[in-house]
Amino acid sequence: MELPIRLSKDSREPIYHQIEKQIKALIVGGHLLAGTPLPSIRVLSKDLEISVITIRRAYQNLEHQEFIRTNQGKGTFVAEIENSLKQQVKISSVYEAIEKAVETALHYDYSSDQIEKVFHDVLMRYKKGE
Repeated sequence: MELPIRLSKDSREPIYHQIEKQIKALIVGGHLLAGTPLPSIRVLSKDLEISVITIRRAYQNLEHQEFIRTNQGKGTFVAEIENSLKQQVKISSVYEAIEKAVETALHYDYSSDQIEKVFHDVLMRYKKGE
């Protein structure tokens, strides 16, 4: 199984963290169901063309946070996640994305009204299916 993970090597966010966030989003969004096998560390490392150590760190963090579980000799699988944790991750992810967008807008000297207009325009575009 190939995971739809997109990495930004230009980002200040560490690669392992980008991987963690995207796998969490796939799990929380219902794209990866409990029990779904994940690619091995080596396979994912090869697919993403990054270090095995980086993938191992992402997987270890996800396992520590109880999003995935590893069965020795069998592989790594998506764990059963409580709905409350799924909701918590969804909310914090959206807030984080909006905070980054607001920070970027403020960096370019946008006013609160301009930021609200941009947010509203983007939201309307999505509602129309553009």
